[in-house]
Amino acid sequence: MKLIKATEQNIPLIQDLAKRSWENAYAEILSKEQMEYMLNTMYSEIEISEHLKTPNYHYYLVFDEVSNVFDGFLGYENHYENQTTKLHRIYLVPESKGKGLGKKTLEFLNEKVKESGDNRIILNVNKYNSAKKFYESQGYKIYDEGVFDIGNGYVMDDYLMEKSF
Repeated sequence: MKLIKATEQNIPLIQDLAKRSWENAYAEILSKEQMEYMLNTMYSEIEISEHLKTPNYHYYLVFDEVSNVFDGFLGYENHYENQTTKLHRIYLVPESKGKGLGKKTLEFLNEKVKESGDNRIILNVNKYNSAKKFYESQGYKIYDEGVFDIGNGYVMDDYLMEKSF
């Protein structure tokens, strides 16, 4: 596995990977309408392009060298808060589960966070998403929870998790 820094040319790939992973991860959690709304707003070409232009926001593609396919992506923002990086996005397509790619991707993130000078990673995870257990297995702990209005009558009902170094 290797992580490849994403560019503007990779936006369609990121959108495809997001759709494929979301259809699996959120099928039992979100309505089809909410999922479509969130994908269309959070993963619009304009939104991702703006992230890529922001110096502290980074996207990496997860590439499986054995299968020769892209299995997912990582999106994070250094210095989101004082000495804190926010993990905005980590998604893997369903067929990549069980390969250890999620763990390796978070290990990569840990190194990038340390290189940036930050010493804490925060993230939001849907309260009903099984990924919460994965994050806990990687040293993340719940420090709060929140319900966030994302427009169009939809909310995100999340745990806020953190890991400090």
